[in-house]
Amino acid sequence: MRIRPVGAHALLLDCTASTGAPEAALVEAWRAELWRRREQGELIAIEIVPAASTILLDGVPDPAATAELLSLWAPTVLTAAAASDRACAGSGARDGCGDVGRAGDGGEVVVPVDFDGPDLPAVAEHWGVDVPAVLRRLTGTPFRVAFCGFAPGFPYLTGLPAELALPRLATPRARVPAGSVALAGPYAGIYPGASPGGWLLVGRTDLVLFDVHADPPALLGPGTPVRLAAA
Repeated sequence: MRIRPVGAHALLLDCTASTGAPEAALVEAWRAELWRRREQGELIAIEIVPAASTILLDGVPDPAATAELLSLWAPTVLTAAAASDRACAGSGARDGCGDVGRAGDGGEVVVPVDFDGPDLPAVAEHWGVDVPAVLRRLTGTPFRVAFCGFAPGFPYLTGLPAELALPRLATPRARVPAGSVALAGPYAGIYPGASPGGWLLVGRTDLVLFDVHADPPALLGPGTPVRLAAA
C-alpha cells in the first residue's frame, strides 16, 4: 500500500502494490476499517471514497498525522483482506467477495430482476454454459458493492469469479434503459438511469437506485451486500 498526498487536505491509498491479497479485497478491507475507525472517532475524514484499486480520504485536517495512523492500521487490514481472499477461494468466487467487515454496512439488498436481457446468449457463450446456468450463477452469487461510479448511484458489484470476466460491447449502445442489470469485466452493475453504455445486458429491475431526495441518495452504497433474485 502506498499513501499519496492529494492537495492540502486529502490522501489517496493506492492498493496496487503487491501484498498477496487481490486489490478488490484490499480496497474493501480498507473501506470497512476506515469507516469503523471514523465511527469510533479515531479518524477524521469528511469523505472516504473507494474505487477499483484506491481509496480517497478527503477533508483530512492533518494529512501527515493521518498517514502515520494508516501505516499503523495496515497490518490489521492486510490480515482481513487475506482472510477474505481465503474465504472467497473456498467459495469459488475470487474477486471482492468475503466478509471483511460489516461496520457501517447495511443489510443485504435483494434486487428483483427480470432476466430478459438481449445479451444473455452472448454471456452464456463466453462462459461456455447455457442461459439457465447463467441465471443460476447470477442469482446464486453473493455480491457486494465495491464502489460507485460512472453515473450517480451506479454500483459496481463484485463477487463473480475473476475467470468469468467479460468484454464490453465493441460498440456501446446509444441508450441503455434505466434499471438495466449488466455485466462487464469482473463486475455486475445496474444502470440507475438511462444512459449510453457498453455493458452486456442480462436483465432489468424496477428498483429505484438513486433518489436525490433520499438520505442517502444512492440505494446501493459501498459495502452493501446485494443479491439478484428472479422477479
